Amino acid sequence: MQKTIAIVGAGLGGLTLARVLQAHGVAATIYEGEASATTRTQGGLLDIHEETGQVAVRAAGLHDEFLTLVRPGEDAKRVVDRHGTILYDLPADPGSARPEVDRGELRRLFIDSLEPGTIRWGHKLASIRHRVEDGCVLTFADGSATHADIVIGADGAWSKVRPLLTPAQPVYSGTCFIEIALASGRQDCRASVAAIGGGTLMAVAPGQGIIAHRCADGQVRGYVALNKPEEWMRSIDFGDPSAGLRHLAAEFDGWSPLLTAFVTHSDAEPWLRPIYALPVGLTWDRVPGVTLVGDAAHLMSPFAGEGANLAMYDGADLATKLVEQPDVEVALTAYEEQLFLRSNDSADRSAQNLKDFFGQEAPQSVVTLFDRS
Repeated sequence: MQKTIAIVGAGLGGLTLARVLQAHGVAATIYEGEASATTRTQGGLLDIHEETGQVAVRAAGLHDEFLTLVRPGEDAKRVVDRHGTILYDLPADPGSARPEVDRGELRRLFIDSLEPGTIRWGHKLASIRHRVEDGCVLTFADGSATHADIVIGADGAWSKVRPLLTPAQPVYSGTCFIEIALASGRQDCRASVAAIGGGTLMAVAPGQGIIAHRCADGQVRGYVALNKPEEWMRSIDFGDPSAGLRHLAAEFDGWSPLLTAFVTHSDAEPWLRPIYALPVGLTWDRVPGVTLVGDAAHLMSPFAGEGANLAMYDGADLATKLVEQPDVEVALTAYEEQLFLRSNDSADRSAQNLKDFFGQEAPQSVVTLFDRS
């Protein structure tokens, strides 16, 4: 392929796309706004699904390396009510078809697999101009610019590429997360850590929850979840983290102290993470030389566990179609037709699962959800 390919965003979708293209001898450049791969932490564990994420890993030729990252035993799940009563307790499955890996380690695997210079760090996209017969001009925050025949937006929820295709914007789901964590070895929280079990604890009730994961190194990571209006989010002040955590703990008045300890004793800076989603069933008309992968195309809540998996699958599928089909527009059309179908199903499930987790029937609705899966 003689055309120049620009991938905007060095998340898992963009990295998978570039890796599969390079594995077939096709060059691509990734433009990433962050200064380096270590600018920020990459979150916790991901369960990589056999039918999506693992397909992408195999297409990238990285399956053996992927297996070395797997964290056996961290897929255990426990659901409790606000009093800490265990309602559902699923032990770890050493042979799980959805093994857990650290997101940061998986991202590093893909970054290291790329040819030197593939990723242009510190290139935050400021604007993009589409020229129907001559690709796109990308201008970056530092004033530099480049031209590409094909542009793929892998730039997440607030994609700057997406407006070329659709005016759709993410909509607040009504649920927000606030990060919590406990450092390894915290003696004052031993009983709370033990209550997690071997993997992830989900303490849920209508409109709220505490989710905590026990990592292999003894650290605990998780989130407070609250159904709150956007006005509440704008009013909360985490300038004083201790005061902010006390404010959050007050939302869980009457809950077991074993559970609220994850909030009151948290070591994490309490970042507020509203859950946004693009409209279920989003599609767009074909725009020559431009498309999207991952959250840029189908942002959804994390409650189907599909976000990273679909992003990787998108990247691998798009790369394969570009390699196998010499007509770029035919390749992009075929890719988008399948993209719309698979993302619609996952987005619909994700939206429903979010309602089940924090709706009026919680926590029993969560038990039912896991019983069905």
